[in-house]
Amino acid sequence: MNSIWVGIAAGVAASVCTVCSAASVQLELRDEAGKPLSDAVVFLESPEAAKAVKPLQGAEMAQQGKEFVPRVLVVTKGTELAFPNRDKVRHHVYSFSPAKKFELKLYAGTPANPVLFDQPGVVLLGCNIHDSMVGWVLVVNTPYHGLSQAGRLTLDNVPAGNYRLRSWHPGLPVGAAALDQALVVPASGSVTASVRMTGLTP
Repeated sequence: MNSIWVGIAAGVAASVCTVCSAASVQLELRDEAGKPLSDAVVFLESPEAAKAVKPLQGAEMAQQGKEFVPRVLVVTKGTELAFPNRDKVRHHVYSFSPAKKFELKLYAGTPANPVLFDQPGVVLLGCNIHDSMVGWVLVVNTPYHGLSQAGRLTLDNVPAGNYRLRSWHPGLPVGAAALDQALVVPASGSVTASVRMTGLTP
């Protein structure tokens, strides 16, 4: 076998090995009363995950019906986020959060320049015109993340390894860090984990 075919075979083997060394992570999230939690952000952190992260493309958080849509959004570090205003009234979007401070002054339509979210953390959004409008952007430094629905979430194709399982919910006090627990992902199959979040406000 010549060197070209040896190289191709090695590349295929490496690809197959990578696929084989991944598993699914099945998560259950509940509040302190045991009720299933929706809109909980869960993400898996590790040095290897940080190296694999890439910005999301086409991400947006709209204003519609005088609300942020979606109310909770998780994006990866380096993502540029658009803020289209789909209402007939103008909005003034801002954040004073340490992870991203910015201001989009009174506007209609879609601002020409998206906002770059280049630091991990929780970003609380508001509107200077409509005080009832509140939204959250959680910026993570990992490609392995998701948002719970009815207390459940599955992350597929997670490479084997040791991770920190981080969990956050908008009901946590402002400035509170995401919950943190260790998780080992096997080379194949699945692993389950449960998270109980306390101290949440309605």
